[in-house]
Amino acid sequence: MTEKVVLYSSRFGGPMYAHEDVVLAAVARSIAELKRCSFAGFYRAGQQYAGDVFFVPDDTLVADEAAELGIRSPTQLFGGVVARPFVKTKAITHRLINRRAARPEGWSASFAERVGDVILPGYTAFSTRDANAAAVRLLARGSIRLKEPLGAGRFGQTLVATLGELATFLDRYPRDKLASYGLVLEANLRDVATLSVGHVALGGMSIAYCGTQRRTTDNDGRSIYGGSDLICVVGGWEALDRLPLVADTRLAIAQARAYDDAVCEYPGFIASRRNYDIGQGLDAQGVRRSGVFEASWRSGGASTAELAALAAFAEDPTLQIVEVSAVKKFGDHLKPPPGAIIHFHGEDPEAGPMLRYTLITRRTFKKPSGLKRDREIAVSDQSSEERK
Repeated sequence: MTEKVVLYSSRFGGPMYAHEDVVLAAVARSIAELKRCSFAGFYRAGQQYAGDVFFVPDDTLVADEAAELGIRSPTQLFGGVVARPFVKTKAITHRLINRRAARPEGWSASFAERVGDVILPGYTAFSTRDANAAAVRLLARGSIRLKEPLGAGRFGQTLVATLGELATFLDRYPRDKLASYGLVLEANLRDVATLSVGHVALGGMSIAYCGTQRRTTDNDGRSIYGGSDLICVVGGWEALDRLPLVADTRLAIAQARAYDDAVCEYPGFIASRRNYDIGQGLDAQGVRRSGVFEASWRSGGASTAELAALAAFAEDPTLQIVEVSAVKKFGDHLKPPPGAIIHFHGEDPEAGPMLRYTLITRRTFKKPSGLKRDREIAVSDQSSEERK
């Protein structure tokens, strides 16, 4: 009996654009090709599947839902499983304001303590009282960024500079949402670069990567996530140690690994896809800071690039490094570069005309022993013309 790869709409997954649905299906098809099995479309509860089922959910799964699907191991899905809904969000990144602060059942103070040195200054609040207390401390050093845990990218983020602005925000923020998922209050950075560090295990193979996120302008003139440029190697986290990387990138990798190690403080966590966003920029005093923004344990914007790298390594074992870009662009008359894998090119009913594609920009092959070390790689460089 052969394995089937299926898409799965999770209970806690949010609404998706049409182009996101198309790209998620492309991710599932790529996984089926890598695993040399068939793609069976959307999962149908009650249907009898011949053989094992491999799930590609639209969001991180919660433990009871995963159990109903028979998922007990990271080898059964592309993504992750957490014990409670709030654990899949950026709410877990920061500590509470004090020991008396409101918190959801299952909150781990130990996790927040373990990641304290690899994140930006900030707090998570589950009540208006705690949010105000946290803001008083943070505003003393400059403006703060409010982050709604269920928001994606920069959507659901608000910059405030006074307690009055916070009060205006809290008046509109639903109390049940605050109590269940919280609100992140974090020191605001300027001149920010966002790095991505991740690890993917699939079908007996694993890769690790580091890279940078790009910004693009959507059809409404907003600056949003526009893709990722990744440097990928075969192996686990330790494989990144062998890359000739600049200091800022090495710091981001160390912070991502520390965050990943600490997730064990939330029992029941499993994941085959682990991605961490690290922000690097200047705080209100002009001090350069670096810290993990959030984690993603589900198929994300960089997943088409991750899978393209996995396929390249599977096809050619002499490869040492694969550099690959996942790109999102908006507007009319867009043309993908030669060699691009096109995932969506057309009109999204809500987002408008756009293009999404993946492109391998460089392959580096293994060298015989004794040759000189490669030059340092700065993942913030945009040297390849195809990445524009």
